[in-house]
Amino acid sequence: MMEEEELPPLAVPISESSSESLKQSDEEESPVHASSGREEAKEDRRSWLFGSAAGLRDEEDTVGITMITGYLGAGKTTLVNFILHEHHGARIAVILNEFGDELGIEKAMVNDGAGGSLVEEWVELANGCVCCSVKHSFLQAIEQLLQRREKFDHILLETTGLANPGPVAAVLWVDDQLESPVRLDSIITVVDARNIKQQLADTREAGSVNEAYLQIAFADVVVLNKVDLVPGELADVEAQIHKINALVKIVHSVRCQLNLKDILDRRSFDVQRSVDIEALLQLDGHNVHDRSVGTVSISATGAADLSKVDDWLGELLWETGKDVEVYRMKGVFHVYGSDKMHMLQAVRELYEILPSQPWQPEDKRVNRIVVIGKNLNRESLLASFRTCLVS
Repeated sequence: MMEEEELPPLAVPISESSSESLKQSDEEESPVHASSGREEAKEDRRSWLFGSAAGLRDEEDTVGITMITGYLGAGKTTLVNFILHEHHGARIAVILNEFGDELGIEKAMVNDGAGGSLVEEWVELANGCVCCSVKHSFLQAIEQLLQRREKFDHILLETTGLANPGPVAAVLWVDDQLESPVRLDSIITVVDARNIKQQLADTREAGSVNEAYLQIAFADVVVLNKVDLVPGELADVEAQIHKINALVKIVHSVRCQLNLKDILDRRSFDVQRSVDIEALLQLDGHNVHDRSVGTVSISATGAADLSKVDDWLGELLWETGKDVEVYRMKGVFHVYGSDKMHMLQAVRELYEILPSQPWQPEDKRVNRIVVIGKNLNRESLLASFRTCLVS
């Protein structure tokens, strides 16, 4: 009889989260050092944007990748055009699906990548940006772009207007396929303030979700563009966006003119720095009111067994059934046997739980979890999570 093939895990933790490894991390955690001030001794044209975060980076040569997505006509091209031609002083490499006339970029040198012209063209712009056009594989584009590492500090990846950012985000977060020093920095979704309500109302096949919902659900920042066209409707538009993704930051813009600090080097996927505890506290009890994409938050007192939490996440992210989908999760756990908060971040089937700051004497030690997805049921989520608590 043939041996049974070993099945992959239900959900994929991207770092160890067992009690033993967490205990070791608590014991071996390195102290935080103050800035040496060496950045002050040099004039670096990127310091206005990236300098303040340089001292916090685990690796000096890590390259952040920001995804820009958005529904057709929202203004993605306008935002990319602003970044490519504005004299902001930051060195940004932009990966486009193709060069368009509206970007005002002249086609330049052709780079025949390994195995074919996957990267069609590279253009170096006067403001320090590097621009490339991709035929097929953005992974190979990034690998080739990293060969020019000395020319840029950050990578911007523009997706198509009908793209679901989830699969791309998962690949970039884990980085197994890239095998290079890159990190997913954040997902930026450009939203047309005048047309978003109609776009969200667009019908799809039974059981499917339209891309406008998905792009907001996965976003860390929504650039709410064309706000000058609907000044009296902004409150309603923002409420609808937050109903889908209660944790997203909303930035207003006209013709996508904005401060790049609002969208670049946000470190949204650094779990120990990205989970806003105060925001989680305010969202306790938040719930969706229809069977569509929305945000649910749950809260439970008591210490959680981390191994049971792993099992719970596996079931939630993989076995909930085709009618229920989880896109993103963030949370704070009170872990049994630990004096530190433990922070959760999840994208699709991938998740990470890491120890963070110590609980303070005045803190109420609770577990708070925010789930963004489709057809979520708060009571069911809370009941299933309570099985993870130590009795």
